[in-house]
Amino acid sequence: MRETRYGAPHVTPALLTMHWRQQTLVHWRYPPEAVQAVLPPGLLVDLFDEAAWVSLTPFVMRSVTVLRAPLPPPVFPETNLRTYVRLPDGRRGLWFFSLDVTNPLMLAARAIGIPYHVAALSIESRGYEVGYSGRRRYGDASYRLRVRAGAPLKALDPLDDWLTHRWAAFSRRAGRLWLTPVEHEPWPLRRGTILELSQTLTRSAKLPDPDSEALVHTSPGVGPVRMGLPRLVG
Repeated sequence: MRETRYGAPHVTPALLTMHWRQQTLVHWRYPPEAVQAVLPPGLLVDLFDEAAWVSLTPFVMRSVTVLRAPLPPPVFPETNLRTYVRLPDGRRGLWFFSLDVTNPLMLAARAIGIPYHVAALSIESRGYEVGYSGRRRYGDASYRLRVRAGAPLKALDPLDDWLTHRWAAFSRRAGRLWLTPVEHEPWPLRRGTILELSQTLTRSAKLPDPDSEALVHTSPGVGPVRMGLPRLVG
């Protein structure tokens, strides 16, 4: 597959297009064995400086299309809990423990094993501060997060780049792994500061509670994001 100038695959045709806005990424360092224990067969935890990483990422979805047909409503919030993985052949991507969303139409992605859940989510902005909250409709997974955006990052250090430039998402359905290619421009990132955080999403994913200080990025977002046709990889 041909690549863009910044390393992402050039996705064509695009199954889905969308814009991601008002993004916050809260990253925690984890013991590799804790993350590997909850990954499906065929995926290996990817490491940076001998550690695994898990990220909570709330944001706003805008202008979603499926094969160029608009998906209503035009704007809705989503919150993901993800980690960083690779295949035995070295291909890297994301594994989603959960994707909480207010739009039930997104549950169609469960057909290829993407774990969407319907939830009540809210986002409130005030200057450089953004507050997010969510509660899953079924179960007790919930969170509250308030962050303050800091200075723009003029250059990314290796960890910033490793955490935010991932061009594939993996899922598992019927005992088989699927890979979905993703294309978008590089994130315009700022450092972020946590003002408030409580969450049970990691516990719901059968992970231990985070015990490290979080690294935080904020971003006004990217788009259009192009997602290709999923393909079997195992």
